[in-house]
Amino acid sequence: MRFARFLILLGLVGMAALPLAGQTDEGVVEFVDLSGILDERILNFAIDSISHAAQRGDTEIVVLQIDSPGVVGSEETLEELIELISSPPLPVATWIGPAPARAFGGAGLLVLGAEVRFAAPGSEIGFLSPAVAGGVSAEGDGRLQDDVADTGDVADIEVSSMTAAPRQVVQLLDGRTVAFAGGERVLSTLVRVDGGDTIATVVRSPGWWDGFLRLASTPDAVFFLLVAGLTVAAFEFYAIGPGIAAGVAATCLFLASYGMAVLPVRWWAVALTLVSTWVLTVAYQRGSVLALDLIGLAGLTVAGFKFTDAAPQFSPGVPGTLLTVASAAFFFLLAMPTVARSRFSTRTIGREHLVGRDGRAVSDFSPDGVVEVDGARWRATAHREAGIREDDPVVVTAVEGWFLEVSPPG
Repeated sequence: MRFARFLILLGLVGMAALPLAGQTDEGVVEFVDLSGILDERILNFAIDSISHAAQRGDTEIVVLQIDSPGVVGSEETLEELIELISSPPLPVATWIGPAPARAFGGAGLLVLGAEVRFAAPGSEIGFLSPAVAGGVSAEGDGRLQDDVADTGDVADIEVSSMTAAPRQVVQLLDGRTVAFAGGERVLSTLVRVDGGDTIATVVRSPGWWDGFLRLASTPDAVFFLLVAGLTVAAFEFYAIGPGIAAGVAATCLFLASYGMAVLPVRWWAVALTLVSTWVLTVAYQRGSVLALDLIGLAGLTVAGFKFTDAAPQFSPGVPGTLLTVASAAFFFLLAMPTVARSRFSTRTIGREHLVGRDGRAVSDFSPDGVVEVDGARWRATAHREAGIREDDPVVVTAVEGWFLEVSPPG
């Protein structure tokens, strides 16, 4: 009986929703979310969104919602999108928002390409050249090529109105005549429901995969992911974890690789990041050598501030860079030694009595590994030619930093 009542109630709810569903076929305004760095995938997403809206025929106008520091896709794809916005198959408008929003480089050119332009109060536009970050600045009229300004102070933007929210954009579009490649259209963006005006909108956003990749969409994020991936990989190796850290490291390095592929990075800065992380690893292996720690952290700092070659559109931030360096220092100077001591029952002093003791290897050496001496496990290192394998007998020959030096008996 209860199940029957549930079905009846569900049917009544569905019938009540039918009039609303029918109303969305008219006056639909489609917002296309173009926030963050505009790479090749996002530019194509914008092109496809406009084309599909025109093919469906149920969209009054497409509004490109832009909040971007610039474009890193190809110039050809950017030019294709600008041409599509300038001569679209259906009405297209651009909106810099929501506040605080920006449209730098090629993103600013997208805004200027539309016939109808809006901006949220306080939005910024500028650095229009180069259109693609890291490219060569084009000769032109100098319009905001070396500066950035509030949209309300820039006459040549000629935005229709300062609008703080999508609702205001839709309200201002209602009844407006907009030209497009097929002629002109008087927009009807407000529909009547239950005696009042309402706004029918659809928001198109990139898929979850694009959203995942865009985690590496800023210089700060890419630098952090690269350092985090390398640091967690070293942590996994020296702490002999269960594999979770290895998965985290692989994910971070994958995202960092994608970011470096699309952003205009300085490859010498990437190399300096790798070398600096290696220096920190060597310092940890030798028992935290202060001089090596300082060299490694200094190298990371320089690499972080010089990571990209796309100023002024893309510039590494001071807080993000310093946070990344501080995180690396925390892992190498505190977290890794603490976990290693806890996992392997390793004391930092008073291990000299182990010299000369017999033990056995609990892992293969290449040249580092793990040994068991007097019932406790220790990180150990051996000569590469020693050929120590799991369960082989070993003898402790010396203590070096966090490690025991071992060799085969005899």
